Amino acid sequence: MSKHFDVIVIGGGPGGYIAAIRAAQLGFNVACIDEWKNAAGGPAPGGTCTNVGCIPSKALLQSSEHFNHANHHFAEHGIEVKGVSMDVAKMIARKNTVVKQNNDGILYLFKKNKVAFFHGRGSFVKAAEGGYEIKVAGATEETITGKQIIIATGSNARALPGTPFDEVNILSNDGALNIGAVPKKLGLIGSGVIGLEMGSVWKRLGAEVTILEGLPVFLGAVDEGVAKEAHKAFTKQGLKIELGVKVGEIKNSKKGVSVAYTNAKGEAQTLDVDKLIISIGRVPNTIGLNTEVVGLALDERGAIVVDADCKTNLPGVWAVGDVVRGPMLAHKAEEEGVAVAERIAGQHGHVNFNTIPWVIYTSPEIAWVGRTEQQLKADGVAYKAGQFPFLANGRARALGDTTGFVKFLADATTDEILGVHIVGPQASELISEAVVAMEFKASAEDIARICHAHPSLSEATKEAALAVDKRTLNF
Repeated sequence: MSKHFDVIVIGGGPGGYIAAIRAAQLGFNVACIDEWKNAAGGPAPGGTCTNVGCIPSKALLQSSEHFNHANHHFAEHGIEVKGVSMDVAKMIARKNTVVKQNNDGILYLFKKNKVAFFHGRGSFVKAAEGGYEIKVAGATEETITGKQIIIATGSNARALPGTPFDEVNILSNDGALNIGAVPKKLGLIGSGVIGLEMGSVWKRLGAEVTILEGLPVFLGAVDEGVAKEAHKAFTKQGLKIELGVKVGEIKNSKKGVSVAYTNAKGEAQTLDVDKLIISIGRVPNTIGLNTEVVGLALDERGAIVVDADCKTNLPGVWAVGDVVRGPMLAHKAEEEGVAVAERIAGQHGHVNFNTIPWVIYTSPEIAWVGRTEQQLKADGVAYKAGQFPFLANGRARALGDTTGFVKFLADATTDEILGVHIVGPQASELISEAVVAMEFKASAEDIARICHAHPSLSEATKEAALAVDKRTLNF
């Protein structure tokens, strides 16, 4: 017999499970459908972020950073460590434990908030009176109905044409998180977030890493000054980054992978590696949704078409996260999920795309919010810039990590903060102050006049804000 809900959420990733919980908190009868499975075949809500993205990659980054510090930095602190080795299987097992803890935490939150969870693939059956029929294909098949539908099905890794992922030698982000032993030679196609983070993990553990990037510039979406500083740091660490390449034939065999390409000079090259990670972006996941039976509109990329409020072309159908326009970021999906639940309740949910932070969890970390200097120049905006290096920050010196800087961009007339860009230690945490400041339309002077703890890395933020007006407190 069909089960009826006020709200049905298809997808249990950051956008989906947050939307379901918020809708339940607002008094709706809510169901969430998610098909992710753990190794035992049980439910594993959390989407790409929890299962093969944000969470497991940070677990591996942390493990590899500990290993790197033990091998290369403990001695300068007077800590003598000999015979350091990495048990890759144990590292992967810890990562899997962290993932499961997050999966279980989401299931607990569903139970606590009285969200009905269905383990399986959700798809449209037809429009029904006052809503839609949704099929759940799992261990068994059943049909449920909902007045309001929120689609949060996320995205999938983009494969190179003619080069499918086998997750043995040619890896997506999924396979990159489950390499069983440190490869002697590792290749990556794409120098985006996934490429740099996974390249960093396996380089720290001893792999020889080469990154092939088709664009002529490194991290083109990042502020140019930050990108140059990061490129210098990664090169110093031993990551080989080739820009402006054109990838040709890729041969996969039991011995490994051979990549034919031409470099920026047009010279034919071959890269032979044990494993190849392809990280050239992601594509919206609408596979199996059966959108055509209800006439749900998709764009040329396969993304669901939505307006500024995440409404689709169908009444009562919404979509959030990676499956719609905008940056493919977990926290963007979360904000949209909350906003949609509140809009269904007649409230005024809001997402400010101009203050969504971006983070790359490499070493040094890279984080930014707002516009870059090159964007301001292209838009003809008159601005002031202030920059302060971590080399002059006492806390950074004590940490032993003085790479990078904080950069402020402010309106030349009003002093309103237009962008903040950080490359260096704990940039992922420091960027939050800038997000709050920009959300409340703060000026650079506002940040400069706020008391920051001493010694702290946040003092570099204060100094960069001071530098906008050519001032400093660092004598």
